[in-house]
Amino acid sequence: MYQTSLDAQNQRSHRRDHLRLPAGVRLITDRLREVGYFTANVRQFPSELGLAGTGKTDWNFEPEGKPFDSSRWEDLKLHQPFYAQVNFANAHRPYKKHPRQPTDPAKVTLPPYLPDHPVAREDWALYHDSIQILDEQVGKVLDLLQKEGMADNTVVFFFGDQGRECFRGKYFAYEQGISVPLLIRWPGKVPTGSSSDELISLIDVTATSLAFAGAPMPDAMHGKPFLGEKAQRREYVFGASDRRDEAVDRVRTVRDARYKYMRNFMPERPYLQHMIYAEHTNPNVNLMRRLFSEGKLNTAQAKFMASHRPTEELYDIKTDPWELNNLAALPEYAQTLARLQSVLDKWIVDTDDRGRFPEDPVVLKEILKEHEQTMQKLLEKISK
Repeated sequence: MYQTSLDAQNQRSHRRDHLRLPAGVRLITDRLREVGYFTANVRQFPSELGLAGTGKTDWNFEPEGKPFDSSRWEDLKLHQPFYAQVNFANAHRPYKKHPRQPTDPAKVTLPPYLPDHPVAREDWALYHDSIQILDEQVGKVLDLLQKEGMADNTVVFFFGDQGRECFRGKYFAYEQGISVPLLIRWPGKVPTGSSSDELISLIDVTATSLAFAGAPMPDAMHGKPFLGEKAQRREYVFGASDRRDEAVDRVRTVRDARYKYMRNFMPERPYLQHMIYAEHTNPNVNLMRRLFSEGKLNTAQAKFMASHRPTEELYDIKTDPWELNNLAALPEYAQTLARLQSVLDKWIVDTDDRGRFPEDPVVLKEILKEHEQTMQKLLEKISK
């Protein structure tokens, strides 16, 4: 289900009130156990691999019961069929330089919303390095599946939980923030090297996994299987951005194969709200603030430094993949705008979008105070 339907849309929320899921809504692991699956969130691998999963869940609710049966890789071959998650943090800041094949900052291609500056180039290169390290880790997991004879009957999904933490990526509802990689290895079913331009939401991975396992599909599930006999095609995909740490916001998006519509419910707020974590870990934030104050950004780069936002944004993703040219006010796009407005309005009602209710100011104050203390400890750790 969408996080907005569970009141789990605000980052680091419900850590104190122990929010429970609505009646009938359960974790995928609960449903898979009922059809005979062993479940794991793997942290421990064979020592010779030098791997460790983070075990991250980061729910904004408190599940009932035991979410996973194990955290050890060695349990998988002893309990089949199995469902396992492996979480790696290498694409997360702080980025790491590749020890053998570091990326040359001079050779990276920057997006048009970033200035051609040594700070931006170095940061982009370090991200490439972190992805190389991540690729090698994933390769070790796939090799281990092969070595232990489990590769041919295991479906593997590889995906990110958000876009890269760039200047206009993670935290924001632009494609750079909510479009993520999705690679699938399904021997004998998905041809090697094949690709698809179908619209998929990450909640569809859950629905597809249940379909593969032969588990009943809950009536209230928003995800749709996109592979196999029960596959369904999407005409639209939806996105949401709410409070990120101390940056209060509400943005909703819908896109079809070509056009993307965004609605800013708090247009009076700037694009770049203050966030302790981002201010201290993303060098592009301070770089952009300084260059903007010095008048050294071009139109595309300065756009994101505005003190307020339009209520509506419409982009042609085919011709404008970086979402720089807002078409919402142009008469020739009025029909497209009206169609996507209507689709989003219906989605908000049909999914009971809880973002329309502001957080309790007293609870929010406590959350932000705790967050500030957590960030201080984290930043001290990073600085060491």
